[in-house]
Amino acid sequence: MDNVNASGHRILCFATHGHEHLDAVRLGYLLAPVHPDVFPFDHAKKLRSAVALARALRTQRPSLVVMEGTGLAGGIMVLAFNRLLGIPFVVCSGDAVGPYLRLRSRLLGAAGTLYERSLCRRCAGYIGWTPYLAGRALTYGARRAMSAPGWARTPAATEERGQARQQLGIADHALVVGLVGSLEWTRSVGYVYGAELISAVRRIQRDDIVVCIVGDGSGRARLIEIAGEDLGSRVLLPGRVPAERVPDYLRAFDVASLSQSVDGVGAFRYTTKLSEYLAAELPIITSQVPLAYDLDEGYFWRLPGDAPWSPTYVDALVELLETISRAEVEEHRSAIQRAPMGSFDGPAQQRRVGEFIADILMIPGSPAPGDARRHSEVVPSS
Repeated sequence: MDNVNASGHRILCFATHGHEHLDAVRLGYLLAPVHPDVFPFDHAKKLRSAVALARALRTQRPSLVVMEGTGLAGGIMVLAFNRLLGIPFVVCSGDAVGPYLRLRSRLLGAAGTLYERSLCRRCAGYIGWTPYLAGRALTYGARRAMSAPGWARTPAATEERGQARQQLGIADHALVVGLVGSLEWTRSVGYVYGAELISAVRRIQRDDIVVCIVGDGSGRARLIEIAGEDLGSRVLLPGRVPAERVPDYLRAFDVASLSQSVDGVGAFRYTTKLSEYLAAELPIITSQVPLAYDLDEGYFWRLPGDAPWSPTYVDALVELLETISRAEVEEHRSAIQRAPMGSFDGPAQQRRVGEFIADILMIPGSPAPGDARRHSEVVPSS
């Protein structure tokens, strides 16, 4: 590809999770107004992709690079070419790097924080998935920042609610609490998404609550183990489903669970599923993270506890599930219907990001349009 936008600038973009990842889809949508070249970064071949990216930056000299994610292979390259050739870059991220890596080890956490600070200090702009991440970037030295929290990327449900529940074997009178996500086992804290829901539903006395956890990953076997004899009745684990089918499964839910830790990882996040839960008009059970206050229009239940794996959180969840009524659920659902959803408007975010990028390109000292070598092609990563 050889795209030059209306102002004569060439923009090169890539996602460190890979060009087929949802992050790449998100980035492509947000940058559509500025017509970027897309570099096909391959997460499975990071070193090879990093070398190919270096070649593309050296030969093309783009006016701006936009990197979705903070993967080291891509980040080192944009930092290096910013210093060597003065190529400015923008970082887009949904996580605080240091706290995330600290889940693996203190040393990694410290190194990750230094790397994150370097990206923020050297970047021309930062696009956080939440305003908290944008603020963190400004604190770390980013000159400009904005937030683009995401939107419901899946199409509307094609099945009626009753049909979706029937396929899952859920009784009409049951109240379903569910989540959709990657079920990876986090060894450092001994947790996988949904473990608290299964533990709680197995402790309550009422028999009309059903937990449905959609997704797959290394932690799914742990969930099966925790579910025990309730697997297939009070606990449903349908596995991974195609993205286009996710809304149909959400139609079967009454309440969504958004389990986040109240720390440097969870407190900075919205998570990609928040917008989809709200688009499906699902009230949400979550922890006492900032979003549960900032976005609350009457559709959150906030539970105490530092993390969803803490006894305090699980005990509060047991109490909620034991007492929650359908009338209470409907009251919370109606709050979603009344609430403005401007923060999760996809076209509005696309417009704002386009203007943010355009403004960065107009900053004195930015490479002039003529500095880009317009006739070179993006170097493939494999």
